[in-house]
Amino acid sequence: MGAMSIREYCLSKDEVEETFPFGPDTLVFKTSGRIFLLVSLDTLPARFNAKCAPEKALELREQYAGIVPGYHMNKKHWNTVQLDGSIPDTLVKELIDDSYQLVQKRRGSKQKG
Repeated sequence: MGAMSIREYCLSKDEVEETFPFGPDTLVFKTSGRIFLLVSLDTLPARFNAKCAPEKALELREQYAGIVPGYHMNKKHWNTVQLDGSIPDTLVKELIDDSYQLVQKRRGSKQKG
């Protein structure tokens, strides 16, 4: 998957907006005003940051060289994923889905409280 495939996949989800709050080289996807994915447009191969449960983040980093602690992010809760072909597309989509769900879940818990 490349950056444009990631974009299409993110925009297919409910209540998603794309923005460039950090400049033209970082595409940011938000749901309900909260960031769930950042895509670097100025790197080759492309890469993205996704939110992840801390235990799963560590597990993924051990299994895949292309998944590392989140660049410029809270490294406990974010991973950077290299789109160099070493990570299956199904896993890339799963990581995006997980990040989206984590942000949606947090939003829901704040509304209840």
